[in-house]
Amino acid sequence: RNEPRKMKHAVDSVVISWVLDDENVRAMMHGSSMVKVRSQKWQKSRSLRLLEDGVTVWCESTKSSRKAKAQQTFSVTEVECVREGCQSEALRRLSGSVPENQCFTVVFRGARKSLDLLCPCEEEARRWVQGIRTLKERVANMTQKEKLDQYPLPPLRADENDDGKMSYDEVKRLLQMINIDLNEQYARSLFKKADRSCDGRLDHVEIEEFCRDLMRRPELDAVFRHYSGNGCVLSTAELRDFLGDQGEDASLIHAQSLIRTYELNDWAQNNQFMTQNGFTVYMLSQENDVFNPDHARVHQDMTRPLAHYFISSSHNTYLTKDQVTSASSAEPYIRALNQGCRCVELDCWDGDKGEPVIYHGHTLTSKVPFKEVIETIAQYAFKASPYPLILSLENHCTVEQQTVMARHLRTILGKRLLTKPLKDHPLKDLPSPEELRGRILVKGKKDVQHLNQLGKTSSFDTSSDDEASSRNKKDKKDPAKAVSSKLSPELSELVVYCRSVPFRGFQHSAQKPPDELSSFNENDALKHIKDTGKLFVRHNSRQLSRIYPSGQRLQSSNYDPQDMWNGGCSMVALNFQTPGEQMDLNQGRFLPNGRCGYVLKPSFLCSPSSSFNPEITGGGPGHIPTQLTIRILSAQQLPKINTDKPNSIVDPQVWVEIHGVAIDNSRDKTHRIDNNGFNPRWDSTLSFQLQVPELALVRFVVEDHDHKAKNDFVGQYTLPFTSLRTGYRHVHLLKADGSSLSPSTLFIHVKVSGKGVPIKTMSERMALAKSKGKA
Repeated sequence: RNEPRKMKHAVDSVVISWVLDDENVRAMMHGSSMVKVRSQKWQKSRSLRLLEDGVTVWCESTKSSRKAKAQQTFSVTEVECVREGCQSEALRRLSGSVPENQCFTVVFRGARKSLDLLCPCEEEARRWVQGIRTLKERVANMTQKEKLDQYPLPPLRADENDDGKMSYDEVKRLLQMINIDLNEQYARSLFKKADRSCDGRLDHVEIEEFCRDLMRRPELDAVFRHYSGNGCVLSTAELRDFLGDQGEDASLIHAQSLIRTYELNDWAQNNQFMTQNGFTVYMLSQENDVFNPDHARVHQDMTRPLAHYFISSSHNTYLTKDQVTSASSAEPYIRALNQGCRCVELDCWDGDKGEPVIYHGHTLTSKVPFKEVIETIAQYAFKASPYPLILSLENHCTVEQQTVMARHLRTILGKRLLTKPLKDHPLKDLPSPEELRGRILVKGKKDVQHLNQLGKTSSFDTSSDDEASSRNKKDKKDPAKAVSSKLSPELSELVVYCRSVPFRGFQHSAQKPPDELSSFNENDALKHIKDTGKLFVRHNSRQLSRIYPSGQRLQSSNYDPQDMWNGGCSMVALNFQTPGEQMDLNQGRFLPNGRCGYVLKPSFLCSPSSSFNPEITGGGPGHIPTQLTIRILSAQQLPKINTDKPNSIVDPQVWVEIHGVAIDNSRDKTHRIDNNGFNPRWDSTLSFQLQVPELALVRFVVEDHDHKAKNDFVGQYTLPFTSLRTGYRHVHLLKADGSSLSPSTLFIHVKVSGKGVPIKTMSERMALAKSKGKA
């Protein structure tokens, strides 16, 4: 019970005024008694209360272990969404035995488990659901000034004797908490400067001053002074010079808009100046992010054939972990769909009582009802993207249960399910994402009479092109395990535009119907790319290809998707449940175009007569020699990795990686900085030569250097080269699971030159400007 009281001291001085404006939020601050639910048997009483900072929820538990303590709070910034009613796996299984209108689920970003709660009444559940949603929205819309006013909340918890003041020893512990190891002389000088009362202890105001001094950004100050004629303010003209060097809109209107938005000083704002503080706030804002903000919305042409896009695709979507013993669930479908995934996989098998189930066949993975998965998909299909969703069916069911599948698809998905072609005339090209907006397509086998004998259905053994094929062939020797080779007419009828066929080679590729879709395991796809890359690119310009991981990846590991994108493959399916470099690349690939799950391929991958060969790129299509120079200046507030060791401080170093065609693949690193995760400074320049920039991804990785073992991962950020902005930028790092590592950032300078014409650096431009008397 002391923990919320300690936190209260940290936040009393910075209570956000709007917290008390909302009746639901006020009710949350009074607290509620609820029941935390995990199953029918596991239900525990909990007390939840919103703390005075307006963002932290305290969940009081009787447990006292360190792990339990760490889970006793959560921030609304960690919440991905709040689901009303019985919409989680645990609550769904209790449906009917608990009042649905008294239940809700808090779903977190990243790997943290969801929180299922049962309230004593409907009104209380409604207040918490609406209150959390209100807080999420308001925090997301906080101004830069409000965000700065929030700092420094966590460090104040170093006040061990709870008297609201901190001694020098407590300050030293504070420095370790925020991952910085200053030398004794500098630390004492900052302490003495902040100790205005001269009593050897810092009060709340003095602590805030101390932390603001600690946060000073000399590298940002240097940029400011380069452009400021008097070193005190930036005039509108000087700000426009800076914006021009950044490659941004350098108009008078834009410069004035930035001053109005980010300048905190009223006098400066009224006189159209930007002070050093205003400049710092602007540089730290999302507006100055390394990722092009124009690409954060759907900005590409969405009227091209489906085969002209990379499509975010998931493999074995139902699995939570490995391929052998993990749980099958509807929950991973929600997470994948919320990430913008546009092709999910359903492994369908006969279940009890005539109801098909989804699981990894012939393994110990648990089973989830097919109907439950389709209900989940119906609810979340278009929350993150309005563009078509493809259901990739790996069908192992008997005809009878296939018919049940078809019935569930029709009744649950309704009009959103595409059941017939959009047009009556013969198909020349696949329809576009725009034409299929809001529709759900089924990928699977289809009975095509002109390809088979009249009156007979197609056989999985003779025409399957994916994992089902190899499994069926293995099972032929054992009739008890053999999968039905017949196709239900009702299910066959639902396959439109995504007709699974075996790959028969590249002969007459241009004459093949564009709705034929072949699947390749990673090894076969890689062989095609390396041996007949040009032909594979042409094939993929008209038809969809789905790539899936090798069956040997029992731990749900992933292959390198970049190789497949280089070959123009549209549906490069990965295990979304497994974090790592491959999923970082996937997240980076689909970061632009509003994260809608469809990214337009480069033009040289969209032509049936393309001569692009991903293995031989010199001088061919897409060959645009480009020099990329990245200056890694500093990092800010990197987290501690070894939290079990109080005296452990991060020794950070930064890698920059280029992932593209083989000739472009490269990586380089900075030197390490010892014992400083708070504000390490490298000022290290890394250069890369790109031959096919349109396919390249740039990945920033921060590691904690270790002399004796493998370096620990700290954070990363991946984006397409084509979305990279030049100039001075901040990189907002992500955790291993792809969620935000805020407030951890890198501060970098990006320079791009191409076609033999180098772009002048900022220092070169400044020298030129000074020679002309402009600065």
